Amino acid sequence: MQFITLVCRPGFESEAGQEVTDRAAYLGVYGYFQPLAPGLVGFMVAEPHAVDTLMQRLPLAELVFVRDWLVALGRVDLPKADRVGALCEAFLQHQALLPSCERVEVRLREDNNDADLGNFARKWVSPLARGLRDCGLLQVAEVPAGGRLEVLLLSFEQVLIGVSYASNRAVAPGGILRLKASADAPSRSALKLEEAWKVFIPEHAWFDILGGGKKAVDLGAAPGGWTWQLVRQGMLVTAVDNGPMQPALMASGHVEHVKADGYRWRPHRAVDWMVCDIVDKPRRTAALVASWFQDRLCRYAVVNLKLPMKKRYQEWLACQAIIREGLQAAGGEYRFVAKQLYHDREEVTCYLERLD
Repeated sequence: MQFITLVCRPGFESEAGQEVTDRAAYLGVYGYFQPLAPGLVGFMVAEPHAVDTLMQRLPLAELVFVRDWLVALGRVDLPKADRVGALCEAFLQHQALLPSCERVEVRLREDNNDADLGNFARKWVSPLARGLRDCGLLQVAEVPAGGRLEVLLLSFEQVLIGVSYASNRAVAPGGILRLKASADAPSRSALKLEEAWKVFIPEHAWFDILGGGKKAVDLGAAPGGWTWQLVRQGMLVTAVDNGPMQPALMASGHVEHVKADGYRWRPHRAVDWMVCDIVDKPRRTAALVASWFQDRLCRYAVVNLKLPMKKRYQEWLACQAIIREGLQAAGGEYRFVAKQLYHDREEVTCYLERLD
């Protein structure tokens, strides 16, 4: 039986499952979810065509807790003698359901700590691809293929096989955009803002949205991880926080430090960017960003909502409603998207853009 495997941050399996269950029901597709392993959730549907319906009508980019997904074809036990042959045989059983594929991706679970399994996964890709190509499952296409064969390596003895679709999957397998931390950054939180830009802003729009010496406000800035990222883009930044900022960052000449409460402070004139990574009640932060857009104090914003330990999905829905109600009250056209990013922990990162 086909089902959809959802990839999420380990510990957020319930939130990912609830989200897809709700969104699927809205499209008239009914099913249930069950955790498969840390960071993996199976979404089971009753109707055979329902999997295709979801993959065609529910964009991954609209899901918050699901980083990536694939259509699972089943689990396969791996013999020690001929692992490649076993997988070729398993995929051939589903050949009629497969789109044109030109490559195979061998994945590991995010919580994998077995270095030997990781080494095996890297070395196995080449012989596996060769075997799949020899039996006609991988094509050398003149035009980009519609799908990609997926192999989730659960252990040396078992894999989950499936397929993903080029039109509706994460850019990086598993939705894991690995970024290198800079020694100059005041904190590792700088990676959160960089990942948000890379996920939410198309590369061709980076200069228009981030470049050109824009003015920005960082609420809850200390010690300056997000301010540092803004300065790297050439922005002039007002860093609002009662705590101290990194001295080297202040020496750049691009930062004005205002000692104030980020929830209460407002600029005298509108700015291009507002970012906020304050650890507080998420509904308070949601109301904050809604008020900034209602008062037209910024054009772009990236805001982190720190979710509670319990009822996280319900809290996100409440925060989303607060933001959407604020945008509706403000009038005009907006883009509002959100994701639990790889460098997030208990947060959901929101990107907002005024389009008028």
